Amino acid sequence: MVAFIATYPPLEQVSQLKTAETTFHAVLEVPASLANEPWQLALWHSNNDGDGKGGGEWAEDGFVPTGRDHHPSTLQDVGGTLARLYFTAVLTVQSPMSFTVKFRQQPDHDWRWIRDELGLTDGIVLVDGAPIHEGDSEGLPDLIRGLNPDLGWKTVMSQCPGTRLWSVEAPVKGADGDNSTIVDIPVGVPWGSFLRWFALVRNWTPWLAPRHGKTAFELDKDAMLCSFLSPEGKHLVFLGISGLGNVMSLFRSGDKGELILHVRNDDSEAGTGTILVAAGDKFESANAAVMYHARDLVASNKVAAGEIEAETKALGDGVRPAWYENWYDGLGYCTWNALGQRLTEEKVLGAVDTLAENKINIASLIIDDNWQDIDYRGDGQFQYGWNDFEAEPKTFPKGLKSLISEIRSRHKNIQHVAVWHALLGYWAGVAPEGGIAKRYKTVEVVRENSERRNLPLGGKITVVSKEDAHKFYDDFYRFLASCGIDGVKTDAQFMVDTWVSAKARTELTHTYLDAWTIASLRHFSSHVISCMSQSPQIIFYSQLPRNRPAVVCRNSDDFFPNVASSHPWHVWANAHNSLLTQHLNILPDWDMFQTVHDYSGFHAAARCVSGGPIYITDVPGAHDIGLIKQMTGVTPRGKTVIFRPSVLGRSLDQYVTYHDLSLLKIAAYHGRAATGTPILGLFNISTRPVTELVSLSRFSGVLPSLYYIVQSHRSGKVTRPLQTSEPASLLTVSLDVRDYDILCAFPLSVFSTRAHGQVFVATLGLVGKMTGCAAILNSRATLRENGDLQVDTNLKALGVLGIYISSLPSLSLKDTVIATIQGQPIPFHTASVSKSDEHIMELDIEAAWNEMGLESGWANEVEVKVFFALDK
Repeated sequence: MVAFIATYPPLEQVSQLKTAETTFHAVLEVPASLANEPWQLALWHSNNDGDGKGGGEWAEDGFVPTGRDHHPSTLQDVGGTLARLYFTAVLTVQSPMSFTVKFRQQPDHDWRWIRDELGLTDGIVLVDGAPIHEGDSEGLPDLIRGLNPDLGWKTVMSQCPGTRLWSVEAPVKGADGDNSTIVDIPVGVPWGSFLRWFALVRNWTPWLAPRHGKTAFELDKDAMLCSFLSPEGKHLVFLGISGLGNVMSLFRSGDKGELILHVRNDDSEAGTGTILVAAGDKFESANAAVMYHARDLVASNKVAAGEIEAETKALGDGVRPAWYENWYDGLGYCTWNALGQRLTEEKVLGAVDTLAENKINIASLIIDDNWQDIDYRGDGQFQYGWNDFEAEPKTFPKGLKSLISEIRSRHKNIQHVAVWHALLGYWAGVAPEGGIAKRYKTVEVVRENSERRNLPLGGKITVVSKEDAHKFYDDFYRFLASCGIDGVKTDAQFMVDTWVSAKARTELTHTYLDAWTIASLRHFSSHVISCMSQSPQIIFYSQLPRNRPAVVCRNSDDFFPNVASSHPWHVWANAHNSLLTQHLNILPDWDMFQTVHDYSGFHAAARCVSGGPIYITDVPGAHDIGLIKQMTGVTPRGKTVIFRPSVLGRSLDQYVTYHDLSLLKIAAYHGRAATGTPILGLFNISTRPVTELVSLSRFSGVLPSLYYIVQSHRSGKVTRPLQTSEPASLLTVSLDVRDYDILCAFPLSVFSTRAHGQVFVATLGLVGKMTGCAAILNSRATLRENGDLQVDTNLKALGVLGIYISSLPSLSLKDTVIATIQGQPIPFHTASVSKSDEHIMELDIEAAWNEMGLESGWANEVEVKVFFALDK
């Protein structure tokens, strides 16, 4: 017998409930031939003893079959071989409560446990307790068992409702000569005991990555952020602060599961290790509380040190203004995985020519590693140094300026061309015998050996000295600008954190970060990508302050096309890293990917919900045009743009582990509060198919007072109008291995009409696009005095506009609908009823625009008006 069961609240996870009276939902998937069998399900539950281990006695409550009218909405077909049976059980929860499910096919059959059949562990449900208030009397020792009395702590004002905030400090001695002082200081056990924990660790020096656990706290790497979920459903978030002076504060786990503060002081003077602790009713609030206060601490430190004033003075009036849209919102192409590391002028020109031949109109080109003139001395690229500014003479014989000029003359659609370089020049700095070393003062620094991938990163390297770093960067970027380059991807920034010498770290780290920032703002404005820069010092010093324009910043380790197991993890890591990076002054970049690949759609969907840039690295000629069209659209001026949600995508479930049988849920949002569109990206990172029940209330930004319809990108299907207050506001979602979907919850406008009664209306944006809702600039529906319904929409690109209207099945498009673009009536044949749902009218705006011969004029947007004569 083959059967699959999913529940809501879900098994394996911890769910927080608003009230004790709870309806448990279950869906049983069985072969269609067994659908009429008298299946039975039972809910087993036990009150916990406070540690989430189900220490109380177990009791049983039966599930009852659910009537068809109360079934959750289904947006994907399961085919004719499977049937879905739905059940509910109503229970008064005593918090915290563990639960599991057993089932059988016939009343006289033995019960079968879901743990044994599917390997699903118990779920835990908690009933929300009293909310946290700023004036609560509990101190930090009440929340951390065995809080180290040697730590100094104080309450500070939190900027987030429903949270409390503390600052914790530990004194640390200054560096001993050229040797940094490194100490481990016990903190204590958060909450005394906890149900789940989550951390962002330094996976290796340049990158962060998530870690998860249940009741045992064990870290394999140093962490920058940790969060713990209490048996009462409260969250305790710890953030280690770096960048105050030359002190770095991280976390480790102790032998007894306690939290340990790991502090490194590079300064010759004594310093302070600082951590922030926030308690909150919600993780996002507690997380925001520590990040907001960290930003204030860093800003105050910079002001006191005169760094902001010095930076402003250095820039003067030399910053070149630029439109963010041109850099962020155009489709990009990178040469890295596409062309490899042996770049030549012919390869680069051939790649952009092939893109044009395939009608792929990129807006940005990134010429990645290996265009530079390097010395090829030592054991591999990580030991190579950089000779001089001009491109490699053998492979780019005409020089960089000639190449860029040729690219721009052949392909007018390419608005921006960026080149790659390492923060120190190349992976091992500058070549000791090269032209750069002859023109600028240099010093030798020693790097630690890498513990990751056996990379030969150790040993001495040559870098431009502190005295000449600013001049070096200004000269280099002036040279690039003279060649027609208007952006850079600055990689290997973590190298400053590999230096052994405390003196080098204190003298050169901020120097290089400042030199790069000032030169890039002066010559390229916001057109930069910061890469391999998730070292704590860089995050706090350069990425957290908001006194500069936001820049694109890589959000995780690389896309590895040939490592099959890396692809689900890549999306998973990005989604969880964004829980922190959403609060930085950056636009998180989830890296390039290839459109012809086993995981191409998976990666494309992730990039679309990320809210960051999208750039591909296709091997020339290997392109999935259909997939590219799902991610992009063409503006009235002919530019290919992507559709970025206005709120960045991030993981919705902070405490679900990578190996739980659960879909990865990435939450985003587009538009204004109340009238915008909540977005939920769903990704099966498991090695087997997964079915889940997903509640409308899980979408970020939904309001209980509004009605919504939810549409699936993959199937095009929509739900009936739903409210979060309804018991049946659940969605049944099934995804196969490597599968994904993007669900958009569109808020409905509700009108009372004479002929059709209550009518629900929503603008869906551009249908067929992964995040087509983000094509909407603004939209409004109004009921006119004559009874006509008017829907006004402004779009950022051409495509097929979808409008949901609940009364559409009873309307005649020919007799009751008029639509205009830019004030002119569109051809009738460009309007149709969707094949996916009879309540959706589709207007092919792109076909109408071309047929009508319209021009963009001064505005780079599309104005669409649709009139429905509802009383005819």
